[in-house]
This record gives sequence, structure tokens and C-alpha cells, in this order.
Amino acid sequence: MTTQWEDVLKVAGSLVTNQVRAYDLLRMFGNHGRPTPLGQAFAEYGRIAKTLHLLQVVDPVDDTYRRQMGKQLSVQEFRHTLARDICHGKRGTIHQAYRDGMEDQLGSLGLVLNAVVLWTTKYIGAAVAQLRAEGHEIRDEDIARLSPLKHKNLNVLGRYSFTASVPDDGSLRPLRDPDALGLDDDEDEG
Repeated sequence: MTTQWEDVLKVAGSLVTNQVRAYDLLRMFGNHGRPTPLGQAFAEYGRIAKTLHLLQVVDPVDDTYRRQMGKQLSVQEFRHTLARDICHGKRGTIHQAYRDGMEDQLGSLGLVLNAVVLWTTKYIGAAVAQLRAEGHEIRDEDIARLSPLKHKNLNVLGRYSFTASVPDDGSLRPLRDPDALGLDDDEDEG
């Protein structure tokens, strides 16, 4: 590893500045299925990170890292759940027979997911601001637990209207009154 360190730094710099193509990088790392010395150096460097990760996971003294990892896994699972719910056609599977079609389908799904997260984030912020303006105490640690990946409020099945619903002044639509009978309530309840 130490004999290849200069080359490792050069490759890292080339990646950061976008001066090396992935194909050329793979050629530098291997030759006919066997790792080159530079490829072996990167593999050894990767083992350091894996070892540190494993040591933090099994460390019984401090479970902060494990809790952070669990939180991140939960966020990813919420994201996957949202993606499955949005991509409900054909049960959320990719059915394109060619790579470009699959990339188009996944790219579209990513665009819709990002739009949903942006919309939800803006309205969560507006709701928090309104609650604070009304005098409710909202703690920062509670806000940190809010997630724009929750999507019970979304209509992922049914008809969609894409007419402009944003007021001309660029502000958000008014927030729904939580006491009014709405989408979440069953009108038959008595």
C-alpha cells in the first residue's frame, strides 16, 4: 500500500476533478481478471474502512454508531416504501427490455420521488411555522424527527390533476385545518 500511495492520491485527484473515465479506471485496477498493484492497493485501503466499520458495529461500549446506522436504514426503507407506492404500476417492477428504457423509467421515478420530498418538506416547514406563530411550542429535537418520506397524505392511486394550483404570488396553498373533516377522516363515523 505504501509503495502505491502516490498513485492512489493521483487517482483520487483525477476522480475529484473528473479527469479519468470509469473505463480507464477499471483498466488501471485490473488486467485480465487479476488486480494490478494499484488495484490491490485500493482493495487494501477499502479493507481498512470495512474493518473500522465492523469494529464500530460490534463495539459494546458505545452504540451511537449502531443507532445512527439503524436510523439511516430506516430512512432508506421509508424511501423504498415511497418509491414502491409511487411506482405501483406492474407492481413496482421495471419491465423495459433495454437498458436505456430502464434508465428512463428509474430516472422518472427518481424525479417524482424528489418532487414529492420537496413538496412535503415545504409544507412541513409551513406547518411548523404556522404552529409556532400560533404560540405552540415546537422543539428542535421534535422537528429533527419529521420526515418528508411519510406519504399517507398522497393519492398514489386514482386521478391526478396537473392544473396550476400555486397562487400567483408564489406562496404555498393554505394548510388544511386539522379539525375539519378531510381526507383522513371517514365521513360515516358518528
